[in-house]
Amino acid sequence: MTKIARHAKAALELIHAMIYFAPEGEERYTALGLKKGRMGYYASRSAAMGPVGPGVVAATFYNFNPESVAEHIPAAWEIASPSRVLDARLDAADAALRRMLGDEIASSPDIARAADLAREAAEGCTPEGKPLYAAHADLAWPEPPHLRLWHAVTLLREFRGDAHIAALQHAGISGIQSLVLHSTLPGGFKPEAARLLREWSDQQWSQAADQLRERDLVDADDHITEEGEKLREEVEVATDAMSVAPWQRLDQEQLQELISGGGAVSKALYKAGAVPSDLFA
Repeated sequence: MTKIARHAKAALELIHAMIYFAPEGEERYTALGLKKGRMGYYASRSAAMGPVGPGVVAATFYNFNPESVAEHIPAAWEIASPSRVLDARLDAADAALRRMLGDEIASSPDIARAADLAREAAEGCTPEGKPLYAAHADLAWPEPPHLRLWHAVTLLREFRGDAHIAALQHAGISGIQSLVLHSTLPGGFKPEAARLLREWSDQQWSQAADQLRERDLVDADDHITEEGEKLREEVEVATDAMSVAPWQRLDQEQLQELISGGGAVSKALYKAGAVPSDLFA
């Protein structure tokens, strides 16, 4: 059963993650007065927790440079309140999904069914030790089916993300080290794209790579080693185990229906350009 948590993540996550690349997001955040670039991301993803400081954001986001976070948080809250940022984010998700899926698909019975199943799964999550999930779980459910699906997948993604941080900490992998390790994998972030997206310096990146080499997790050519693969799988297995609760809420038929239906939505979003192709190896 634990493997289903990983399978479901792969099938559904883009439904949530598209908001980080959609131009509608930055358009709405800058319309509030937030600076173009990282400020909108930090504020929009953390707004569910209220006007928190940079330490909380860096801790819960984990693999972003805390120095970068501090440049934008709490300054963002002086410009726009968390509630206004959350409204802008939901409006951006609405516009982006409608643009990429089309109004007919966004309001279709298939989307509504996927939304119902995803919500049922998300309501199987519990907040203990899951701060980002818990904050988003306190938000009201949107009514339109495509937004209910987006919100449900947001909850499922943050629930797993919180668990993943716990697994990385248990394995002794810091935020930047996890990013460097991820960039060694086929299909992972390209190293330079990952460094720039998370705003780490060349020196910080090199230092993290050296630390991984000292543990024999990557080799001299920055390829993941057998030991690195083993540790990565251990982290994923631990994450799966801590993320399985929502999937136990559904029976096998419902699970397959959600993965199939949600996966079809993810494929449509991918084809519509929801994720820049130059970010990944």
